[in-house]
Amino acid sequence: MRDDVAYVLPMLVFLAFTSAGASWKSLYPLTYVSKTVLTALLLALCWRYYTKISWRYWWLGVIVGVIGIFQWIGMQSWLESNVPFFKPPEDVFNPSAEGTFASASSAWAFIAVRVIGAVLVVPVMEELFWRDFLWRQIIAPNDFKLAHVGEFEWAPFLIVPAAFAFVHGNWWLTSIVWALMIGGLLVYTKSLGACIIAHAVTNLLLAAYVLKYQAWTYW
Repeated sequence: MRDDVAYVLPMLVFLAFTSAGASWKSLYPLTYVSKTVLTALLLALCWRYYTKISWRYWWLGVIVGVIGIFQWIGMQSWLESNVPFFKPPEDVFNPSAEGTFASASSAWAFIAVRVIGAVLVVPVMEELFWRDFLWRQIIAPNDFKLAHVGEFEWAPFLIVPAAFAFVHGNWWLTSIVWALMIGGLLVYTKSLGACIIAHAVTNLLLAAYVLKYQAWTYW
């Protein structure tokens, strides 16, 4: 397998199942569980093709992840309250709604998979793609591994957040700001692990917020 395929394939599978879940609402639980499991399997199978991850500055990743949740919820809440274009969708999936699942235990099983996917699978898959592969691909299009992890140029620093926003729907502006912050973390630390930690912390705190306040539009 080519190195670039190993980076791109998990993202393509994840996006394909995300699109299917958005198109056929009744299949959303099945598609989410499927994409979580398949993406995790692909990451495991392709692991030897990835650049070795440095976990330096992991503690700074924790700090940035905590800042990130305040930025994400605060900015998105303000936009949804003050800018008509950012009104939250009305047909969001609510696992606690009556009739969605056959039992409370099955609903909580899905929520558990949802949290595991958001905290353990998505941060690894996305950071490998956005800030390891795509970032370096923009710098060195003929062979992305000629560029160093966290090497700074304005092109990837700006293009990667824009591409990141493209797959985040109604959260596109909020996600641009968040991605710029993670890009700054990458450039400062040269540590993809710090970015994975930041992503995981933000997603974990977002899951806690969603479950506590039943704010399903954020999922």
